[in-house]
Amino acid sequence: MKKNYDRIAVFSPFIIIAINVVTAVVFGHFVGKWAFIPIILVEWLMFLYFIYLNGGTDLMRAWLEKPVKNRLWPIISLLAGLLPLPIFVKHYSLLDNWQIGLPWITLAVINPFLEEFYWRGLLADVTANWKTVDSIIYASVLFAANHVVFGINSELFRGFEVLVSTFVMGIVWAVTYRKTNSLRWVILSHFLVDFLNLSAPAFLNLFKAGH
Repeated sequence: MKKNYDRIAVFSPFIIIAINVVTAVVFGHFVGKWAFIPIILVEWLMFLYFIYLNGGTDLMRAWLEKPVKNRLWPIISLLAGLLPLPIFVKHYSLLDNWQIGLPWITLAVINPFLEEFYWRGLLADVTANWKTVDSIIYASVLFAANHVVFGINSELFRGFEVLVSTFVMGIVWAVTYRKTNSLRWVILSHFLVDFLNLSAPAFLNLFKAGH
């Protein structure tokens, strides 16, 4: 039975992306750029569902165990997390409105855990019998493709750079997980990205990339 769940988990990114596309189109028709909220909420539920099928809280505890000592990759991961710092410095005033600030901080706190549990933890575990490179590339390509879905309603997420940057970030986080055998550093790096890139203002096109 576990092998069947493993197979489901391996193909689950395609299910998630497809449902995200439908959610983006349907809710985009009614609420426009604010569709990012139902997209993320539905996505979080799907992450939890597939994690539950494969072990649930036991897996989460394992992913959060103390990292194996590794000097290089935690530093690389944290530096990657700091890349959006110029965006935060230039546009943090957009958070003065609580309607923008609340979804921003909520996403920054919750999203890194659920995304990393799924994209790095679960997918790495269920493809553990693959070649390491194949496993990392598989999860990172689909991780990037999933973020492009937000471009259905947000102009800022329609550029090729979104696909490239999320793919590269996925590679860095996947390697860090494998080198440290823990998601702690990865989740911290992901938190920095979500915190500093001002997710809610970005989804709402309140600023433009490079401006």
